[in-house]
Amino acid sequence: MPSGLIALALGGFGIGLTEFLIAGLLPQVASSLAVSEAAAGWLISGYALSVAVGAIALTAATTRLPRKHILVGLVALFVIGNLLSAVAPNYQVMLLGRIVAALCHGSFFGIGSLVARSLVAPEKKSQAVAVMFAGLTVANVLGVPFGALVGERWGWRAAFWAVTAIGVVALAGIAALVPSWAGRVQPVAGTERATGAGAEGIPPSGLARQFRAFRSWQVWLTLVATALSYGGMFGAFSYIAYTFTEVSGFAPADVAWLLMVYGVGLVIGNLVGGRAADRDRDRALVIALLGLALTLALFGLLAESATASVVLVFLMGVTGFAGVPGMITRVTDFAHGAALAASANVSASNVGNAFGAWLGGLAISAGLGYTAPLYVGAGIVLISVAVMAVAAQRARSDRVADRVPAR
Repeated sequence: MPSGLIALALGGFGIGLTEFLIAGLLPQVASSLAVSEAAAGWLISGYALSVAVGAIALTAATTRLPRKHILVGLVALFVIGNLLSAVAPNYQVMLLGRIVAALCHGSFFGIGSLVARSLVAPEKKSQAVAVMFAGLTVANVLGVPFGALVGERWGWRAAFWAVTAIGVVALAGIAALVPSWAGRVQPVAGTERATGAGAEGIPPSGLARQFRAFRSWQVWLTLVATALSYGGMFGAFSYIAYTFTEVSGFAPADVAWLLMVYGVGLVIGNLVGGRAADRDRDRALVIALLGLALTLALFGLLAESATASVVLVFLMGVTGFAGVPGMITRVTDFAHGAALAASANVSASNVGNAFGAWLGGLAISAGLGYTAPLYVGAGIVLISVAVMAVAAQRARSDRVADRVPAR
């Protein structure tokens, strides 16, 4: 495995930690900075909104820069943001630190996915993306308990100091281990190194050329499928604690380890999905999405069983993240390596998260119960399956048309 991939995964781990650990620290932060729980909640929602904005804005602003340099700058921004949070004398500085750290999130995973796939042979590109995202999925498992444990022993600021240190190590690793040619065509020993642009050559660098990638229906269909799949999963996941405690009969103290079961599923699904996508990407994506829809529907039906809930929340993680590597390589392939499209995929997932959580909340407010978000999520994912099936069919038709000789 290329050492540059490990450095990217470490960066993803640090970014994932800073996203998730705040949930376990929120009461401490609110008390320390003398703000209400609602105001403290903006440290989470403000981060999410900044991810969606930063993914597009920073990628658009850096289109002509070498991708390795961009990644180094993004991780530096991440370090600064967490440092601000660690030393924040008041709520305003804390929120600023969260926003600064979040701005790098989407662009890091968007541009990082292009760099990651350029470090391996073309037939392993989805696996390379999965390795980079492994850092994020591991952070999902460890983020909340890490924040809670460190915060309880040494205070909430110590958690942000720890994440800042991880960011510094990731920054040094990317600077030292990611080659300067990563993400673009570079002759190596008489051959051409595989890049995020695939066989098309140097990825588009100018902003106008980046936007041309969005002329492709396949790019838009993949972005829509991404938003819907995330929306279905996180629409259900946002209220999963209530499902566990109010329907499945678990104690509130059990929620932490149940979320870790879900996180382990994310890690496995990410790695398995990457391998499957390198064999037959569109088929793997349709199967993963169908599996997620079925899992969510079964979860709704069997939520009263504690045993079934444990199994199904694990499968929810597996199927929910199995499509992520394939979706990213798909959108970047059809965008011919445009970094803006890769970052737009991250923005689409965050928009989907917000949309799904909103619909799940509406279902609960309508009195449909705490299993309703699971059914709502299953319905959203089924729409994603339909979108992905249309995209796959169009792609097959285009390939057949390309093989038919002109008369």
